[in-house]
Amino acid sequence: MVRATVVIAVLATFTTALLPASARTATGSLPKLAAGQSLGIALGITAVPNLRDVGGYETRDGATVARGIAYRSDTFNSMSTEDVEKLERLALKSDYDLRTTSEVKAKPDQIPPGVQYHLLNVLADAKSAAPAQLEALLHEPKKANVQLGDGKIEALFIEGYREFVSLSSARKSYRTLFLSLADQQMAPGVFHCTTGKDRTGWAAAALLTLLGVPKQTVMADFMRSNEYTLPQFQRAIDGFVAGGGERDIPVAIFGVKEEYLEASFDEMQRRYGTIEKYFSEALGIDAAGQKALRDLFLRK
Repeated sequence: MVRATVVIAVLATFTTALLPASARTATGSLPKLAAGQSLGIALGITAVPNLRDVGGYETRDGATVARGIAYRSDTFNSMSTEDVEKLERLALKSDYDLRTTSEVKAKPDQIPPGVQYHLLNVLADAKSAAPAQLEALLHEPKKANVQLGDGKIEALFIEGYREFVSLSSARKSYRTLFLSLADQQMAPGVFHCTTGKDRTGWAAAALLTLLGVPKQTVMADFMRSNEYTLPQFQRAIDGFVAGGGERDIPVAIFGVKEEYLEASFDEMQRRYGTIEKYFSEALGIDAAGQKALRDLFLRK
Protein backbone atom coordinates (compact mmCIF):
# COMPACT_ATOMS: atom_id res chain seq x y z
CA MET A 1 0.00 0.00 0.00
CA VAL A 2 1.21 3.52 -0.76
CA ARG A 3 2.46 5.33 2.37
CA ALA A 4 1.34 8.85 3.25
CA THR A 5 4.90 9.79 4.21
CA VAL A 6 5.89 9.92 0.55
CA VAL A 7 2.69 10.69 -1.29
CA ILE A 8 3.57 14.35 -1.87
CA ALA A 9 7.08 13.54 -3.06
CA VAL A 10 5.81 10.74 -5.27
CA LEU A 11 3.23 13.06 -6.77
CA ALA A 12 5.96 15.57 -7.53
CA THR A 13 8.09 12.94 -9.23
CA PHE A 14 5.17 11.87 -11.41
CA THR A 15 3.87 15.32 -12.25
CA THR A 16 7.33 16.51 -13.24
CA ALA A 17 7.21 14.13 -16.16
CA LEU A 18 3.81 15.42 -17.22
CA LEU A 19 4.46 19.15 -16.99
CA PRO A 20 4.75 20.93 -20.36
CA ALA A 21 8.22 22.06 -21.57
CA SER A 22 8.25 25.38 -22.09
CA ALA A 23 11.94 44.53 -5.25
CA ARG A 24 8.79 46.17 -4.78
CA THR A 25 10.03 48.85 -7.13
CA ALA A 26 9.71 46.29 -9.91
CA THR A 27 5.96 45.85 -9.45
CA GLY A 28 5.18 48.98 -11.39
CA SER A 29 6.16 47.18 -14.59
CA LEU A 30 4.08 44.10 -13.76
CA PRO A 31 0.47 43.47 -14.82
CA LYS A 32 -2.08 44.86 -12.37
CA LEU A 33 -3.91 41.79 -11.12
CA ALA A 34 -6.39 41.02 -8.39
CA ALA A 35 -4.98 39.19 -5.38
CA GLY A 36 -4.35 35.53 -6.13
CA GLN A 37 -4.35 35.83 -9.91
CA SER A 38 -1.65 34.11 -11.95
CA LEU A 39 1.37 36.22 -12.83
CA GLY A 40 2.70 33.31 -14.85
CA ILE A 41 -0.30 33.42 -17.17
CA ALA A 42 -0.33 37.22 -17.28
CA LEU A 43 3.37 37.31 -18.20
CA GLY A 44 2.97 34.51 -20.75
CA ILE A 45 5.25 32.05 -18.93
CA THR A 46 3.46 28.78 -19.64
CA ALA A 47 5.79 26.73 -17.42
CA VAL A 48 4.60 28.47 -14.23
CA PRO A 49 0.81 29.01 -14.33
CA ASN A 50 0.76 28.92 -10.52
CA LEU A 51 3.22 31.82 -10.15
CA ARG A 52 1.40 34.36 -7.97
CA ASP A 53 2.15 37.33 -5.75
CA VAL A 54 1.47 36.49 -2.10
CA GLY A 55 0.34 40.07 -1.49
CA GLY A 56 -2.81 42.01 -2.19
CA TYR A 57 -5.01 40.49 0.52
CA GLU A 58 -6.62 42.48 3.34
CA THR A 59 -6.19 41.49 6.97
CA ARG A 60 -8.84 41.42 9.67
CA ASP A 61 -7.72 44.81 11.01
CA GLY A 62 -7.78 46.56 7.64
CA ALA A 63 -4.12 46.34 6.63
CA THR A 64 -3.05 45.03 3.23
CA VAL A 65 -0.35 42.45 2.50
CA ALA A 66 2.21 44.27 0.36
CA ARG A 67 2.88 43.12 -3.17
CA GLY A 68 6.26 42.57 -4.71
CA ILE A 69 7.94 41.11 -1.61
CA ALA A 70 7.16 37.39 -1.92
CA TYR A 71 5.86 35.20 -4.70
CA ARG A 72 4.69 31.57 -4.74
CA SER A 73 5.10 29.33 -7.76
CA ASP A 74 5.46 25.97 -9.40
CA THR A 75 8.93 24.88 -10.48
CA PHE A 76 10.97 26.96 -12.93
CA ASN A 77 11.58 24.15 -15.39
CA SER A 78 11.32 23.88 -18.31
CA MET A 79 11.89 27.57 -19.02
CA SER A 80 12.81 28.99 -22.40
CA THR A 81 15.22 31.90 -22.77
CA GLU A 82 12.19 34.13 -23.33
CA ASP A 83 10.55 32.79 -20.17
CA VAL A 84 13.61 33.64 -18.09
CA GLU A 85 13.67 37.13 -19.57
CA LYS A 86 10.00 37.61 -18.65
CA LEU A 87 10.74 36.38 -15.12
CA GLU A 88 13.38 39.10 -14.78
CA ARG A 89 10.52 41.61 -14.53
CA LEU A 90 10.00 40.42 -10.93
CA ALA A 91 13.56 41.59 -10.03
CA LEU A 92 13.96 38.50 -7.83
CA LYS A 93 16.84 38.29 -5.38
CA SER A 94 16.03 34.92 -3.80
CA ASP A 95 14.64 31.55 -4.92
CA TYR A 96 13.50 29.16 -2.15
CA ASP A 97 13.06 25.64 -3.54
CA LEU A 98 10.97 23.40 -1.25
CA ARG A 99 11.47 20.24 -3.31
CA THR A 100 13.45 17.09 -2.57
CA THR A 101 16.99 16.62 -3.86
CA SER A 102 15.77 14.02 -6.38
CA GLU A 103 13.20 16.45 -7.78
CA VAL A 104 15.82 19.16 -8.09
CA LYS A 105 18.24 16.79 -9.81
CA ALA A 106 15.58 15.79 -12.33
CA LYS A 107 14.46 19.34 -13.09
CA PRO A 108 16.74 22.06 -11.71
CA ASP A 109 15.46 25.61 -11.58
CA GLN A 110 16.15 27.82 -14.57
CA ILE A 111 16.21 31.33 -13.14
CA PRO A 112 17.68 34.71 -14.08
CA PRO A 113 21.38 35.25 -13.31
CA GLY A 114 22.04 36.86 -9.96
CA VAL A 115 19.10 35.24 -8.15
CA GLN A 116 20.35 33.48 -5.02
CA TYR A 117 19.17 29.86 -4.88
CA HIS A 118 18.24 28.11 -1.60
CA LEU A 119 17.26 24.42 -1.37
CA LEU A 120 14.88 23.83 1.54
CA ASN A 121 13.96 20.15 1.47
CA VAL A 122 10.66 20.06 3.36
CA LEU A 123 10.27 16.29 2.97
CA ALA A 124 13.85 15.26 3.75
CA ASP A 125 12.70 13.28 6.81
CA ALA A 126 9.74 11.57 5.12
CA LYS A 127 10.11 7.81 5.08
CA SER A 128 10.79 6.37 1.66
CA ALA A 129 8.51 3.58 0.54
CA ALA A 130 8.78 2.66 -3.14
CA PRO A 131 8.11 6.04 -4.75
CA ALA A 132 7.29 4.41 -8.08
CA GLN A 133 4.23 2.71 -6.60
CA LEU A 134 1.87 5.65 -6.93
CA GLU A 135 3.09 6.40 -10.44
CA ALA A 136 2.54 2.76 -11.41
CA LEU A 137 -0.99 2.86 -10.04
CA LEU A 138 -1.82 5.89 -12.14
CA HIS A 139 -0.89 3.81 -15.17
CA GLU A 140 -3.21 1.00 -13.99
CA PRO A 141 -6.55 2.76 -13.52
CA LYS A 142 -8.63 -0.24 -12.46
CA LYS A 143 -6.06 -1.29 -9.86
CA ALA A 144 -5.88 2.33 -8.71
CA ASN A 145 -9.64 2.31 -8.18
CA VAL A 146 -9.18 -0.41 -5.57
CA GLN A 147 -6.10 0.98 -3.82
CA LEU A 148 -6.77 4.72 -4.10
CA GLY A 149 -10.54 5.03 -4.53
CA ASP A 150 -13.27 5.56 -1.93
CA GLY A 151 -11.37 8.37 -0.23
CA LYS A 152 -8.07 6.51 0.20
CA ILE A 153 -5.98 8.95 -1.85
CA GLU A 154 -7.54 11.91 -0.03
CA ALA A 155 -6.62 10.28 3.30
CA LEU A 156 -3.02 9.96 2.15
CA PHE A 157 -2.87 13.63 1.23
CA ILE A 158 -4.45 14.61 4.53
CA GLU A 159 -1.75 12.71 6.40
CA GLY A 160 0.89 14.26 4.17
CA TYR A 161 -0.36 17.75 4.96
CA ARG A 162 -0.12 17.00 8.66
CA GLU A 163 3.53 16.19 8.11
CA PHE A 164 4.16 19.69 6.76
CA VAL A 165 3.69 20.66 10.42
CA SER A 166 5.16 17.64 12.21
CA LEU A 167 8.26 16.63 10.25
CA SER A 168 11.55 17.94 11.62
CA SER A 169 12.77 18.69 8.11
CA ALA A 170 9.58 20.65 7.41
CA ARG A 171 10.00 22.74 10.57
CA LYS A 172 13.63 23.43 9.70
CA SER A 173 12.82 24.35 6.09
CA TYR A 174 9.89 26.61 6.90
CA ARG A 175 11.91 28.31 9.66
CA THR A 176 14.62 29.19 7.14
CA LEU A 177 12.03 30.32 4.60
CA PHE A 178 10.15 32.68 6.92
CA LEU A 179 13.30 34.12 8.50
CA SER A 180 14.60 34.80 5.00
CA LEU A 181 11.34 36.37 3.85
CA ALA A 182 11.56 38.75 6.82
CA ASP A 183 14.94 40.02 5.59
CA GLN A 184 14.34 42.99 3.31
CA GLN A 185 17.83 42.58 1.84
CA MET A 186 16.75 39.22 0.38
CA ALA A 187 13.51 40.49 -1.15
CA PRO A 188 11.83 40.04 -3.50
CA GLY A 189 11.84 36.26 -3.13
CA VAL A 190 9.89 33.35 -4.55
CA PHE A 191 9.16 30.02 -2.84
CA HIS A 192 7.98 26.99 -4.77
CA CYS A 193 7.73 23.22 -5.00
CA THR A 194 6.80 21.24 -8.13
CA THR A 195 3.26 22.38 -8.87
CA GLY A 196 3.11 25.08 -6.20
CA LYS A 197 0.11 23.66 -4.39
CA ASP A 198 1.13 21.43 -1.47
CA ARG A 199 4.40 22.35 0.28
CA THR A 200 4.05 25.82 -1.21
CA GLY A 201 0.37 25.89 -0.27
CA TRP A 202 1.10 25.42 3.43
CA ALA A 203 3.91 28.00 3.33
CA ALA A 204 1.60 30.63 1.85
CA ALA A 205 -1.27 29.73 4.18
CA ALA A 206 0.90 29.89 7.30
CA LEU A 207 2.40 33.24 6.30
CA LEU A 208 -0.94 34.84 5.41
CA THR A 209 -2.48 33.54 8.64
CA LEU A 210 0.33 35.01 10.72
CA LEU A 211 -0.16 38.32 8.93
CA GLY A 212 -3.83 38.34 9.95
CA VAL A 213 -5.57 37.43 6.70
CA PRO A 214 -8.96 35.80 7.48
CA LYS A 215 -9.03 32.03 7.18
CA GLN A 216 -11.71 32.01 4.50
CA THR A 217 -9.47 34.22 2.34
CA VAL A 218 -6.47 32.00 3.04
CA MET A 219 -8.48 28.96 2.01
CA ALA A 220 -9.70 30.64 -1.17
CA ASP A 221 -6.11 31.48 -2.08
CA PHE A 222 -5.13 27.86 -1.47
CA MET A 223 -7.97 26.53 -3.61
CA ARG A 224 -7.02 28.74 -6.56
CA SER A 225 -4.25 26.26 -7.34
CA ASN A 226 -6.95 24.09 -8.95
CA GLU A 227 -7.57 26.85 -11.47
CA TYR A 228 -3.93 26.87 -12.52
CA THR A 229 -2.70 23.28 -12.05
CA LEU A 230 -5.56 21.01 -13.11
CA PRO A 231 -5.61 22.21 -16.76
CA GLN A 232 -1.97 21.11 -17.09
CA PHE A 233 -2.95 17.53 -16.36
CA GLN A 234 -6.24 17.30 -18.23
CA ARG A 235 -4.86 14.81 -20.73
CA ALA A 236 -3.55 12.59 -17.94
CA ILE A 237 -6.88 12.77 -16.14
CA ASP A 238 -8.83 11.97 -19.31
CA GLY A 239 -6.50 9.07 -20.12
CA PHE A 240 -6.93 7.65 -16.63
CA VAL A 241 -10.71 7.83 -16.93
CA ALA A 242 -10.62 6.33 -20.43
CA GLY A 243 -8.74 3.37 -18.96
CA GLY A 244 -11.52 2.70 -16.47
CA GLY A 245 -10.30 4.86 -13.61
CA GLU A 246 -12.41 7.00 -11.31
CA ARG A 247 -11.97 10.70 -12.17
CA ASP A 248 -11.92 11.66 -8.48
CA ILE A 249 -8.55 9.92 -8.05
CA PRO A 250 -6.36 11.99 -10.42
CA VAL A 251 -8.30 15.15 -9.53
CA ALA A 252 -7.44 14.53 -5.87
CA ILE A 253 -3.79 13.99 -6.83
CA PHE A 254 -3.23 16.83 -9.28
CA GLY A 255 -5.45 19.34 -7.48
CA VAL A 256 -6.14 20.46 -3.93
CA LYS A 257 -9.08 20.09 -1.57
CA GLU A 258 -10.08 22.12 1.45
CA GLU A 259 -9.62 19.12 3.74
CA TYR A 260 -5.93 19.00 2.81
CA LEU A 261 -5.16 22.45 4.20
CA GLU A 262 -7.58 21.90 7.08
CA ALA A 263 -5.40 18.96 8.10
CA SER A 264 -2.33 21.21 8.34
CA PHE A 265 -4.26 23.77 10.38
CA ASP A 266 -5.65 21.04 12.63
CA GLU A 267 -2.18 19.59 13.23
CA MET A 268 -0.82 23.06 13.97
CA GLN A 269 -3.62 23.82 16.43
CA ARG A 270 -3.38 20.41 18.08
CA ARG A 271 0.34 20.75 18.69
CA TYR A 272 0.71 24.47 19.29
CA GLY A 273 -2.72 26.08 19.67
CA THR A 274 -2.17 29.23 17.64
CA ILE A 275 -0.28 30.34 14.56
CA GLU A 276 1.93 32.54 16.73
CA LYS A 277 2.94 29.56 18.90
CA TYR A 278 3.54 27.49 15.76
CA PHE A 279 6.01 30.11 14.60
CA SER A 280 7.64 30.44 18.02
CA GLU A 281 7.65 26.84 19.25
CA ALA A 282 7.83 24.80 16.04
CA LEU A 283 9.89 27.17 13.91
CA GLY A 284 11.84 29.01 16.58
CA ILE A 285 10.74 32.42 15.30
CA ASP A 286 10.04 34.53 18.37
CA ALA A 287 7.77 37.54 18.79
CA ALA A 288 10.46 39.85 17.40
CA GLY A 289 10.86 37.68 14.33
CA GLN A 290 7.11 37.58 13.80
CA LYS A 291 6.94 41.36 14.16
CA ALA A 292 9.67 41.68 11.51
CA LEU A 293 7.48 39.75 9.08
CA ARG A 294 4.44 41.89 9.87
CA ASP A 295 6.42 45.12 9.64
CA LEU A 296 7.78 44.19 6.23
CA PHE A 297 4.60 42.78 4.71
CA LEU A 298 1.75 44.86 6.11
CA ARG A 299 0.62 48.25 4.86
CA LYS A 300 -2.11 50.32 6.52
